[in-house]
Amino acid sequence: MLEIQEQETANSAIPQAQDTHPLVELTHVEKHFGHLHVLKDINLTVNKGEVLVVVGPSGSGKSTMCRTINRLETIDSGDIRIDGNPLPQEGKELAALRAEVGMVFQSFNLFANKTILENVTLAPIKVRHMPKDEAENLAMDLLARVGVDSQAEKMPAQLSGGQQQRVAIARALAMKPKVMLFDEPTSALDPEMVNEVLDVMTELAHEGMTMICVTHEMGFARNVADRVVFMADGKILESGTPDEFFEHPKTDRAKDFLSKILTH
Repeated sequence: MLEIQEQETANSAIPQAQDTHPLVELTHVEKHFGHLHVLKDINLTVNKGEVLVVVGPSGSGKSTMCRTINRLETIDSGDIRIDGNPLPQEGKELAALRAEVGMVFQSFNLFANKTILENVTLAPIKVRHMPKDEAENLAMDLLARVGVDSQAEKMPAQLSGGQQQRVAIARALAMKPKVMLFDEPTSALDPEMVNEVLDVMTELAHEGMTMICVTHEMGFARNVADRVVFMADGKILESGTPDEFFEHPKTDRAKDFLSKILTH
């Protein structure tokens, strides 16, 4: 019996070793906006299936770091890799990378002159060269998944902010990305609409989607994240499990941040 258990343990260790290969890797990343040093020696790895939540005060570099991962922001120095491959500089290679890295912004960025269905099918048809019927079937499945399939023929302006953000999530998922980036996806929403978006993100996390989420939603960070990264003044100051970060912050900067956030 012991021999079998030892063999099972050895076998189970094999896929775990494969899972440790970083899907996203930032090494010594630096970024300036003029004289402002916004990212300072950023080193970060995110494994496949991991939910990483980035928190910190405004102006800490969280959103900038998120936007460098699909090169919406360029970096001054350092290295960023997606699934082991360096970030392309431009052209078709960069477009291909952005198909692999879905992004949901603070503002919904939907095309105002296209229906909800057209918004979701546009990229799969144009970038993935997916047949229209296949793209529409995929879009309807994804819209149903985020709870807005009944709105498919409407224009974005006819939807609430929460519905539009859920459409934006469906649009990003339509490209079948390896990783999803969320840059404060609830910050522009009315309070009653926040949970409907967080519910979709929580479901994605439970399904194993690799996610990097910049957010002020501490409940989401505590309950859904595998790891919380705390940034301040352009640096990563702490990285640990939600329990470690919320219950035992290591730095005075994190303690000060949490004392202000969690008392309101």
